[in-house]
Amino acid sequence: TRCSVVRGLGDVYKRQRINRIKVVLAEKQRTNKWLAENLGREYSTISKWCTNTNQPDLITLTKIAHLLEVDIRELLVSGRPTLKDSDFTSGNK
Repeated sequence: TRCSVVRGLGDVYKRQRINRIKVVLAEKQRTNKWLAENLGREYSTISKWCTNTNQPDLITLTKIAHLLEVDIRELLVSGRPTLKDSDFTSGNK
């Protein structure tokens, strides 16, 4: 079913490095704590973004780019994610 495909893709993306938030924070000499305070989010949420366990939505990513004074594209890993045909099957959760 469609739900199982979406769920499977989410798991695939969780295993990949999608954002560069941790790298850009270091380049700008900012901390997870600073970002959490400025976004009004929990430190644990920022930590999950920095380890690519979870991803921020696009609105939040835009806010992060604004706070760090960078182009939003600098917060994303360039190139296409690597997906296998098996990543699209309902059995892959």
